[in-house]
Amino acid sequence: MTSSWSFVVVAAGRGSRLGGLPKQLRPLGGRPLWAWSVETARTLRKEGHLRECVLVVPGDLAETPAFRDLPRPGEGDLPLRIVPGGELRGDSVLAGLDACTGDWVLIHDAARPFLSPALCRNLMAAAEETGAAVPVLPCADALKAVDPATGAILGPVDRGGLRRTQTPQAFPRLPLLRTLREAGGEVLDEAQAWLDAGRPLTPVEGDPRTFKITDAWDWEVAVQMAEKTRSHRCGHGFDVHPLVPGRPLILGGVRLEGAPLGLDGHSDADVICHAVADALLGAAGEPDIGLLFPATEERYRGADSLELLRQVVARVQGKGEIQWVDVTLQAQIPRLKPHLERIRANLEGVFAFRDGDVFPGQDRRIVNLKVKSGESVGSVGRGECMVCHAIATLVLDSR
Repeated sequence: MTSSWSFVVVAAGRGSRLGGLPKQLRPLGGRPLWAWSVETARTLRKEGHLRECVLVVPGDLAETPAFRDLPRPGEGDLPLRIVPGGELRGDSVLAGLDACTGDWVLIHDAARPFLSPALCRNLMAAAEETGAAVPVLPCADALKAVDPATGAILGPVDRGGLRRTQTPQAFPRLPLLRTLREAGGEVLDEAQAWLDAGRPLTPVEGDPRTFKITDAWDWEVAVQMAEKTRSHRCGHGFDVHPLVPGRPLILGGVRLEGAPLGLDGHSDADVICHAVADALLGAAGEPDIGLLFPATEERYRGADSLELLRQVVARVQGKGEIQWVDVTLQAQIPRLKPHLERIRANLEGVFAFRDGDVFPGQDRRIVNLKVKSGESVGSVGRGECMVCHAIATLVLDSR
């Protein structure tokens, strides 16, 4: 595809009909609702169809840890930009369009999580051929006109020429920007403003699975659908670092003051964080930390491994739910029992969502930490090194 495409996920509403937490931030299948659409965008990027993704979020949440600490994309990954939205949906769409750089754009509602890449590809092809395209579905139910003042049924409505409109909707970006600005006010969707301006719009067969979550019933259906797409995987991580004088001893992000020896490595050599990160990446089918944060790069010299683990956790949580992490550290010296709970709790903090107002109820314990002595056997037993093994359990979206 020669044209460049941007993908805008509109997630700036409040979802008041569901009550409580804005629906786009609710965990669905182990990850926030908005992340489902971003994952579809990531698939399109891997296929070579997308330049970037822009996520439009509530203005007061754009700088919270839930969005501020999303992992920076590596080479070939999906560029993801977070922008604050406005009071009205139209304002949020304009903010997303202003942040895009593609010639064409797909505008999608985050409240429609089960979007297939195939539907996106169909829309992109139709838009490039005809100028703009939207997904539509026939109306299956019999329709009646109702008097808005009295609620009385006025009569039947012929459903033959009626279609339900979905998202994403595909347009050339700059013409859509001009159209929306000229329309002013709030429109039902981008297609309305486009048609009101007298521009042609091509219908593409939609997908019933791309339904919009609006009320509690929709949410229950989505929960059941999400559960059916999930699969369990385990990953194993292993790391070893030598103990040397003149280096601080850092385990699980905790600096153990007074330790006579520290772990040697390009980063801070936190053997626990490294093993846990590799276990998570293994469960997610991702490259190991040596490829993500290579020791050949000077910027990782002395790096805080807990921060690297935080980036790995954010990366993996974009794919599924981290359910359990079991860690076994092999160490002869120093005596670590007094520090174990502090190390474990420090690790736990990386996995918990750090903004309780945005992601409540996610502070359950998922990290287990054990230490085994080397029993004076081998390099661990002689106090020459520390070895760490970790196993992570992840529930993935298997769509």
